[in-house]
Amino acid sequence: MKIDSATLHRVRLPLKHSFQTSSHRKSHLEHILVRLVDETGAVGWGEIASPSDPYYASDTVGTSWLIATEYLLPAVLGREVEHPRELGELYGKVRGHRFAAAGIDAAGWALWTAQQGIPLAAALGGERETVVAGVSLGIEPTIDDLLEQVQRQVDAGYPRVKLKIAPGWDVEPVKQVRAAFPRLNLHVDANGAYLDVPEHRAVLRELDHFELAMIEQPFAPRALLPSAELQASIETPVCLDESVDTLDDLRTAIALRAGRILNIKASRMGGLTTAVAAHDLARDAGWPVWCGGMHEFGIGRIANVALSSLPGFSLPSDVSASEKYYASDVVNPPLVAHNGVVAVPTTPGLGVEVDEDFIAEHSHQTHRKQSS
Repeated sequence: MKIDSATLHRVRLPLKHSFQTSSHRKSHLEHILVRLVDETGAVGWGEIASPSDPYYASDTVGTSWLIATEYLLPAVLGREVEHPRELGELYGKVRGHRFAAAGIDAAGWALWTAQQGIPLAAALGGERETVVAGVSLGIEPTIDDLLEQVQRQVDAGYPRVKLKIAPGWDVEPVKQVRAAFPRLNLHVDANGAYLDVPEHRAVLRELDHFELAMIEQPFAPRALLPSAELQASIETPVCLDESVDTLDDLRTAIALRAGRILNIKASRMGGLTTAVAAHDLARDAGWPVWCGGMHEFGIGRIANVALSSLPGFSLPSDVSASEKYYASDVVNPPLVAHNGVVAVPTTPGLGVEVDEDFIAEHSHQTHRKQSS
């Protein structure tokens, strides 16, 4: 595979319902779509799903655009590789900036599988024909608003609901949701909002009473020791997200027993290549995994579906239907879920048609580069 040309599109789409985490509220998403073309004319698409602001991670759309245009694309254009796993070696000197790398890596996988005539899921090692999806709900103005949102997702057939929490919005909303939905697969996500102080630890221990599937990322990303201490004191599994950017992070977390579940986000970990390796490492350690999301558009979302078909993804993943977040999407047909279950594409490459006219209409910045 020799990448002959690359195009980046900076695309903005409005969210159907604004979404608030412990750090901020957002009403639209802006991501970078990557189009790679090889010397035969085969095309592969990937998505750089960086946040717009540096709250979830240090990467942003702006930094990812800079790194992709100035460093990553020049490193891969005109270079020949036998397999997409080798792409990372071409830009391996670039430290961090995993979101930008993830979009290039995913586009490389999509290109290679289209060229080879095999589905992306099969190439990654996927075994399932369908994957179970969950949904993530943000912090709402009132508990009644939250209960309405949960009911809407339950009515849509989703078997798992994740609630965003933060200091001051935690025990009471969780208590009310659990009372209203006693059998719902429910988990909470703090995005690292809690401090290693007695009052915050007490709140997190109180959440242990609500039969949650997990408490996700309670402390700051590097606070693995407090996470290990919390895990030792509660029955509910602690799930790590922002704490695990690399395979070395995962090895450290396993050794410290800082949790019992891993949220694998290909974007956070630099691409599908590392995500598959993290799946293998976690599975060997006995940690169940699931695929988290960054509110991806259809390109990144369908890649997440392919990743979720691997055997270790035993928990519902954030691969809900496109319509949960967007009125229109960048792929045809948009991703759909039937009673919370999403079909894994079986045609070569991504397995969906990318709507290039729609992308052009919603793109407000474009960068094209040809190999010399």
